[in-house]
Amino acid sequence: MLNTGIIGLGWWGKTLVKAARDFGVPLRFVRGVTLEPETVLDFAAEQQIALGTSLDDVLADKSIQAVVLATPHTQHRAQVEAIAAAGKHLYCEKPFALSKADAEAALDACRRAGIVIAVGHHFRLMPSMRVLAELKEAGAFGTVMHAEGNYSHDWLANYPSDSRRLRSEESRAGGMTGMGIHVLDCFRDLVGPMKRISALSKARTLKLATGDTTSALIEFENGATGTLATTMKTPFAWRIAIFGENCRAESVSETRAIVRHAGKEPEVVDRPTDNHLGRNLDHFAKAAMGQGKFPIPPDGILQTTAALEAVFKSVDANGAWMIV
Repeated sequence: MLNTGIIGLGWWGKTLVKAARDFGVPLRFVRGVTLEPETVLDFAAEQQIALGTSLDDVLADKSIQAVVLATPHTQHRAQVEAIAAAGKHLYCEKPFALSKADAEAALDACRRAGIVIAVGHHFRLMPSMRVLAELKEAGAFGTVMHAEGNYSHDWLANYPSDSRRLRSEESRAGGMTGMGIHVLDCFRDLVGPMKRISALSKARTLKLATGDTTSALIEFENGATGTLATTMKTPFAWRIAIFGENCRAESVSETRAIVRHAGKEPEVVDRPTDNHLGRNLDHFAKAAMGQGKFPIPPDGILQTTAALEAVFKSVDANGAWMIV
């Protein structure tokens, strides 16, 4: 069991704590850091978490072996470097960073410190996504021709435009930092690294400075193509589809995949619900305890961050192709 600090106890920080506890992850959350401790007093008491307002206090506590980071994206690089310097294993929420340069610097700090670094890309562990991964591992797709992805919802549509989650410095290119990045990481996991990206963001109804609707065209290093879409003002949508020469498969919900082999009728595959967020945290904890490796290596974390930055740059350049 690892004594762990949680930095950021907003909605998602609390969700991480509960997911770990429900899954039985060997993380013991003993300290929490929040700038608004009065808003989480009941939660902290229920979870037996000591509250504070300073990351430095967690870093100075030699009994704490691991840190879970659920803070604004723009703060990640400095916080990751500080946590690495303190020699504590780290699980960082996505996006790991907003630029390739920041990701490289943060990952280098982790490498020098010899700590385990994990990132909150848990959608690849959804039961339906595991169906697609198993098909890939079995070679069922053959050559992958194309990938399609869409993750959209309206959960943030009523947030004030100046809220932290919607500020332009934190939420660039519409829903890319909250939703689209999951598609990018699933693409990297199933198809491979991306080579170049052309993207557009438009403000259709929310009139956000960075847009509410984003689409992208992607070329992968292996020659496959891909399309990505995300919008912040539509009923929930999730779909990842992989088009192979011999098989086409799509994840259409957390638990359902549809598989089509050449010359055969479509197969609907339903898997039991799984706490995939807790499972991702469990991979981290086990790796920190020397029981295996976190499934996404540092170069995978870097690739997804670089693809996200390419989307940002392309949007700023009105759709010009950007190298990942």
